[in-house]
Parts: sequence; structure tokens; C-alpha cells
Amino acid sequence: MSKRIAVCAVAQVKNEPEYAHMRFQNMLLECFEPIMEQTGVTFDMERGIRNIITCSDDVFDARTISDNGVTDVVGAHFRGEEKMAQESINGLGYAMACILSGHDDVILFMGHCKESQGESRRMATNLACDPFYCRPVGMDFQNVDALQAREYMEKSGVTEEHLAKIVVRSRKNAKKNPYARENRQVDEKEVMNSPMYADPLRELHVYPVTDWAYGILLCCEERVKEFTKKPVWLTGYGSCMDRYFIGDRDLCSNFSLKQAAQRAYARAGIKDPRKDVQLFELSDHAAYQLPMWAEGVGIADEGKGGKWIDDGGMEKFNVNLSGGHLNGNPLLLGGAARAIECYYQLSGQAGDRQVKGVKRAVAQAATGGAGQHQAVIVMEA
Repeated sequence: MSKRIAVCAVAQVKNEPEYAHMRFQNMLLECFEPIMEQTGVTFDMERGIRNIITCSDDVFDARTISDNGVTDVVGAHFRGEEKMAQESINGLGYAMACILSGHDDVILFMGHCKESQGESRRMATNLACDPFYCRPVGMDFQNVDALQAREYMEKSGVTEEHLAKIVVRSRKNAKKNPYARENRQVDEKEVMNSPMYADPLRELHVYPVTDWAYGILLCCEERVKEFTKKPVWLTGYGSCMDRYFIGDRDLCSNFSLKQAAQRAYARAGIKDPRKDVQLFELSDHAAYQLPMWAEGVGIADEGKGGKWIDDGGMEKFNVNLSGGHLNGNPLLLGGAARAIECYYQLSGQAGDRQVKGVKRAVAQAATGGAGQHQAVIVMEA
């Protein structure tokens, strides 16, 4: 039974506002073929891929059993295939369980989402809300985020100026990432004058609609040399879900993220993330979440998000050098994007945004309104 799990290879298409010229099967094929070429992995039932994990969503795909449409293109015909309908980062946790249990040696993990296909992503996330009290009044992930944003900003001293700074930095960092969504560069004044989206969030405070797909090959420690010379190890994973009904939650407690981070850190042997981790990728669906999630993973003091930004915390802890979710990833796939960026950094493939000497990185992702479900992955070179 393996003690460590290796990420052997990753592949992705560029994040785009709309892949009108490609179906999601074509997007996945663009990721599947490079994985095969990089690693030489096969689908031999004895030594190759016997189990595939996919990530997709029935609502965003506008089809029941969304994974049924990808079986052939990901090599899952007549093999095990498990769909991750939660945030994609949890697929990495599931892959870890498959390999650590001895059930599998090799896992192919692929995901896709075309947010551009739907009439409204807000209508899509409204369906996740309580059907009696929240859904009928139009609650969705983003106006629930706005409720959290107001409460968090008052608690932490985060201002509109701070949010504008986060947005400007996100887009500047994304310019160095060849796979990032191409967004127009903006200044802080333009961010602060952008139209109101869901008070206190403005349009430029919220991530843009995005299409994307990816592939990741993982394997057990004993076989890693068959597929790569530069493995990146998954050494910790934790997840936690807060209460479902929004009225039962303390929106500023960071409860689920703190729990998820503690579990991941314990597994990876991390005592102090400020000293033990050199890079963080946080899934900021909206600008206020970057300092809030920084508090949750332990690199900013409780209720001091504004001061953390003023003191240069984003740069000090190498947070979201990829541009983050705020620059544009599909809602469902932000965690995979965060983990892939950590892989690039830890394997020395991050190009102009490469951090020297990075040995350990943390990827975090959330789904649900106001970060209801949180998960954290620790990765090491």
C-alpha cells in the first residue's frame, strides 16, 4: 500500500470566456492526449489506468448524469469511472483515498465546465439553495457571498480600496500565466467605480464567466518513476461542510475552512503554515474572499484582513500568483486550477511567475454560498 501519492502530469486548455467552437468533449481531448504523451501511461487492465475520476455538473452541462457524455473521451469505457459533482479539489482527495487504500495504483482525473452555455450562472446556483426559504426569494451563491462580504468587511477592516487593490493585482498576475483568462487590465479607480453587482460587491469584484477543462495523472509512490522524473506529492487533504441553511451559519467564522485546513496540515505535518509553506493558491470567487480565506488557512490574523493587505501579506506569502479564481475559472473547477498552479510551481514549470526555492504549497477551494464547503490540499516537491 502506497504511503504517498504523486501528481505525475497535468494538462489544461486556456481559460476562455466562451469555447463556442468546441464541445466539452473536444476540450477534454485537448487535455487527454498530452497526458498520454507526457507519461506513456496505458489502459492495460493490469498495469495501466483502471479507474478514472471526472468532475462535471448536471446543471452547467444541461444534461442528467453529465459524466455520461465524457466516458469515451477520457478512456473510461469498460472501466471504473467516478463523478465528482462537488468542487474539483475534492476529486484529488478522492484519488488519494483510492491510491492510499490500495484499490488503485494509477488514477486519471479530468474535469470540464462551460459556464458560458447557461442563461445565468446565478440561476444555476439558485438551485443549490434551500427550496422553501431561500430559493423562492432568489438567493444564489453570489448574493449570499455579498451578505458575507458586508459582514466580513466590517469585522476585518477591509475597504473598497482593498478590494480594488486585489482585483488589479489579480489581473496583473494573470498576465504572466499563459493559461489564464485574458482580461482587460484595470486600475483601482475603475474597479471602485464599476457597477454594483450585489451590494457591497461590484461587477469587477466577482470572477467572470469562464470555460475550462483539465487533466491530471496521479499514481502511487512505488510506480512514480514509470511516469515522471519530477513528481509532486500530495501530502495532506482536509474538507469540511458548514450548515446548509444560511440562517444557521456565522458567516464570518471561517468555520469550515479552519477545520479543513487543520485536517490537511495535520496530515502533512505542518505546524505553522506561515513558516512551513512557501506558496498559497486560494479560490477567491470574489475579491473579499482572498483576505478572508487567508485568515482561514492561517496566514492572516483573525479579523485583520485589511491590515494583512496593507502589510504586504499577499506578496509575503506568495498568494495567487496565477491570478487566482478571481481572474476567471469556472465555479466548479477552481480547486483543480489552484492545485495545477501549485504543481507548476513545485516542479519548476511556472515560467515568469516562478517562486525560487518553493518546496511546499497549499491549494484551497470553496463551493456553496459564502464558502459553505471548503477543502484544502497540501502539495510538496
